Amino acid sequence: MRERIRATVRRAGLTRARASSLRAGCERGLLALRRPVPPDDRARILCYHSVGTPQWGVNDVQPRRFRRQLETALSAGYSFVPAADIAGTGGQPKQLAVTFDDGLMSVATNAAPILADLGIPWTLFVVTDWADGRGDFEQGLVLGWREIERLAGQGAEIGSHSLTHTRLSTIPAGEVDRELAESGAVIEARLGIRPTAFAIPVGRRQDWPDWAMEPARAAGYDTIYAACEDTRPPGTVGRTMITSWDGDRIFRAALEGAYDRWEEWLL
Repeated sequence: MRERIRATVRRAGLTRARASSLRAGCERGLLALRRPVPPDDRARILCYHSVGTPQWGVNDVQPRRFRRQLETALSAGYSFVPAADIAGTGGQPKQLAVTFDDGLMSVATNAAPILADLGIPWTLFVVTDWADGRGDFEQGLVLGWREIERLAGQGAEIGSHSLTHTRLSTIPAGEVDRELAESGAVIEARLGIRPTAFAIPVGRRQDWPDWAMEPARAAGYDTIYAACEDTRPPGTVGRTMITSWDGDRIFRAALEGAYDRWEEWLL
């Protein structure tokens, strides 16, 4: 079935990323129409990636929309707390936290000033090989250690997002151990901060091996974050993913639980 889907996508001239983005938009639009009644006002940890990096496709939110989302939440009576507060206790109704995966430069240039202006705490999960300059990216797309250190000094919590952003369910156990342990060690060596939080690359149920919790604990991580809510791997902390499609209606639906069983679809 998957090969037939891929063949259809190729015949239509769509890239994998574009096909995934279009599907996400359709799914999120439809789910917004079926949002929970009454709204679910549980505490939520929002999962962002970039704020003004078009190359990140469905995972990019433009700066103006990002500010509007935060202001919308504040106007609706939500409050923002550190992600660790919600991860540790489950949080209180109508509490939100902001997190970013990948470590992109637009988080520093576009998101951080907005967050500072609104007094909102936040967390950044870093792919350490990318921060070391070993990713295949154009110059200035990914944060380097100097910028990450500056953000940490401004109050951002820094966590690990692995060494290479490899899907951990697709590699041998020894490589999973390395992705977990060495990424934390690199962050400590570069910043003097030993991270206690890890965000699963891609972050869906199928991206985290059931046995990986033990080496994660051995590597010093108290908290493992997924990028989904009700379908997350056992023992992990759920997050509500925010996408490029999330205008006012869809963003409000996300806060009310419309996407608690939604996961990003990848070809």
